[in-house]
Amino acid sequence: MGKAKKKNMTVQRSLFFKRLRIDLRDNWTIYLMVLIPLVWLIVFCYVPMSGIQLAFKTFKAKLGIWGSPWIGFKNFERFFKSYSFGTILWNTISINVYSLVVGFPIPIVFALFLNYLRHRRLKKTVQMVSYAPYFISTVVMCGMIIIFLDKDTGAVNQLLRLLGMDGVNFMGTPAYFKDIYVWTSVWQGMGWSSIIYISALAGVDYQLHEAAIVDGANKLQRIWYVDLPSIKPTIIMLLILQIGSLMGVGFEKVFLLQNDLNMSESEVISTYVYRVGLINTDYGYSTAVGLFNSVINLLLLVAANQLCKRLTKESLF
Repeated sequence: MGKAKKKNMTVQRSLFFKRLRIDLRDNWTIYLMVLIPLVWLIVFCYVPMSGIQLAFKTFKAKLGIWGSPWIGFKNFERFFKSYSFGTILWNTISINVYSLVVGFPIPIVFALFLNYLRHRRLKKTVQMVSYAPYFISTVVMCGMIIIFLDKDTGAVNQLLRLLGMDGVNFMGTPAYFKDIYVWTSVWQGMGWSSIIYISALAGVDYQLHEAAIVDGANKLQRIWYVDLPSIKPTIIMLLILQIGSLMGVGFEKVFLLQNDLNMSESEVISTYVYRVGLINTDYGYSTAVGLFNSVINLLLLVAANQLCKRLTKESLF
């Protein structure tokens, strides 16, 4: 019996490799196209992961990554005991939670609004205008924000003065930083983020709407009982992914809007890693801080996935 099973497995393995050879011969161009991004992913994403060991070492340039001495969890202990740990962690979490609470539902509401907009030309115009800010580069966007909010010559302060109010140093006041960061991000990404919801709404069976209309449902009731349940899987998937990146505040925008006056509210983990790693050349310590950030993101992703699976029966994995 054992010999027959072993022989059967050998035959199956032989047939598998035979089919694979035929498939590779007939579709080699497709496999080549897949191979290019796969090689890029391995070279630039997986190979550099060997540098994670720096988090547990004191980096010595002449010894290299592999030869530097191990120090265990001392880099992590140093970060946890640093005077700026609480501030940096709070800024990172608060900005992301603020972005999640404000920025996640707005594209859904906007997509629902466009879905019920029947004037085709107006609908296309609104879509085009809402998508356009997404294609503005981060550097240009931050330059625009700084110019518009300038205390002396900014358009916003000029308008305030016309209304009889005093000018406000928006970029120099720490309390305004999170509002500026979040709401400009919402304005820039709202239209683009709504695309996937618009696509999901396009797949909703119109017979459900017809049945709801026959039953006397108004537009709000149709949104609540037809549209939202239909796109719930899409909403849950994107929510899980966004929670999974809760600790990942965008470095470029924060760094470009940051200055000495708003540092108390704008310093986040990504900018802190840049300063201690590239500016102060403390590579082991900065790697430890970055690894801590990545581990927290992973835990949040798994927790959000399990919570959504339990509450809504929808999940990524």
